[in-house]
Amino acid sequence: MKLEKVTDAPDGTIKRWYDDACGTALALEFVGERWSLLVIRELLLGPRRFGEIRSGLPGLSANVLTQRLQGLEAAGVLTRETLPPPANVQVYALTPWGYEAEPIVMALGRWALRSPAHDPSLPFSRVALMLALRMMFDPAKAEGFAARIGFSLGNERYVAAIGDGGLTLVRDGIAQADAVLAGEPNAFLPALFGTTPLAEVVAGGRLSVSGDVARAAHFCTLFALPPTIA
Repeated sequence: MKLEKVTDAPDGTIKRWYDDACGTALALEFVGERWSLLVIRELLLGPRRFGEIRSGLPGLSANVLTQRLQGLEAAGVLTRETLPPPANVQVYALTPWGYEAEPIVMALGRWALRSPAHDPSLPFSRVALMLALRMMFDPAKAEGFAARIGFSLGNERYVAAIGDGGLTLVRDGIAQADAVLAGEPNAFLPALFGTTPLAEVVAGGRLSVSGDVARAAHFCTLFALPPTIA
């Protein structure tokens, strides 16, 4: 049975078609190539420069990243923008349609995390950590709790705001946070998604916390990994 054919796209690139009218097959034409969906992941919290995207995907070469960005732009998933002065730098941003992929990325991540093959020791990007908060947040645990928790991740800053049983994420705004956690992404995993209290993780030296420590510790109890399949 013929499953796939290869044709030349108008821009001269190679396009693979599955001869399948299903929307899932069409989606794979847009994001099915290696790295494409992870490029989208890195843009879900706002526009990023080429180097910022690549730093979040250390196994991705500059050449392949260029190809994926071009393909996603041609598909209408992302666009190139130039930031206003004084920055004047080019960034890549998801289109409104591109942002609609977020629930797909989140659902796929939750589904895959149930596999025993999940290895939390592998590299973990800063954007991925922030999205994991949204992915693993348990609204029932946050009932009656409100806080703004800042994350200082190298040269990147984020704030997770809890209120009315929901969680929102923004870049920057860390000066208004009730508490700030600082470290690299993998260092957060035991406190946020494991069984290790924040104080023990901080004592180990890989994380630091400033501000309202008690509120930060409570914040860390609001998340849980999905159950692993048998």
